[in-house]
Amino acid sequence: MGSIRRRVGRLRRAAVRRAVVRRALAPLRGRLLRGVFLPLRGKRSARLLYAAVLDGQTMNLHAELPASARSAEEAVLLLGRGRTLHESPARVHRDRSGRLLADAAVLLGAGAGGVPVPTGTTRLRLRVGSGRVRRTYPLLLVDSPHTYQGTTRPMTASPVSGDRYRVGRSLTGSARLHRSPAVPGAEVVDVHIQHARIDVSVRLVGLEAGEPWCEFVASGRRIPAGLAETGPGVWQVEVPLAEMYPVSDRREHWDVLLHTGERRPQRVARLLHDLSDPQRVLAMRAVVVAPRKDNLMSVEPRYTPAGNLRFTCRRVDETA
Repeated sequence: MGSIRRRVGRLRRAAVRRAVVRRALAPLRGRLLRGVFLPLRGKRSARLLYAAVLDGQTMNLHAELPASARSAEEAVLLLGRGRTLHESPARVHRDRSGRLLADAAVLLGAGAGGVPVPTGTTRLRLRVGSGRVRRTYPLLLVDSPHTYQGTTRPMTASPVSGDRYRVGRSLTGSARLHRSPAVPGAEVVDVHIQHARIDVSVRLVGLEAGEPWCEFVASGRRIPAGLAETGPGVWQVEVPLAEMYPVSDRREHWDVLLHTGERRPQRVARLLHDLSDPQRVLAMRAVVVAPRKDNLMSVEPRYTPAGNLRFTCRRVDETA
């Protein structure tokens, strides 16, 4: 168990280091692309004006064809590496200034009913045709991806499989699609507070179920609870509220852990979302219940800044 935790920690730290290096080198790469590779490759490449995976599994591309492509009646986006290629239809049209443009929207992932994408890097190219003439252009990505501010942002993982897709570029500017496997986790499906118990539905992402079980954990207290499969890949846990009644007048914060028997416990959380601040946007109201005779308790379900599900319980003075 300790070796698995150390391995997961090393992988996460390595991913953070790679992201930091990419951000630090982005301005230098941009100047190199505009000053060197764009003049060299611009006449024989289609330049991407927009490229993003907004919903976690649909890649949207908008490209300008080079001046040498004087006409095009049809276009196809090619995805793949080596001899394994997948074709996805694209639309070609001219704008008011006469530029020849191509648009494509590609659903990614076999689990979502889209194009199967292997783990790692996949090449992206555009093939256009006019009559019997066919020509294939590399896709040149000069500008770095857009940054988003506000309550929502592009989803970083597929809501179906949890796989992560990102449009990047090579050293010379060629667009590439990067796929990383899902980060193991337990995704919250539904939370329901009843008079005497709490029901939480969970979906496993990136890990096998085995014989899973849950436990509600507070400072110095643990409540084990079994799981019942209520649908394909969806499990429900029930915990009596009477067992969560605080032992003192202080508030108690309960986290929900899921055990699969093969990995370290996973915190039940909201992971597959497009929210910048799940704690604020997914706020839920507190509920006052009577789990024991003559004892009132306030139960406040909420999400931490990391997206973990947490229940805050406190005693309620009936006279107050």
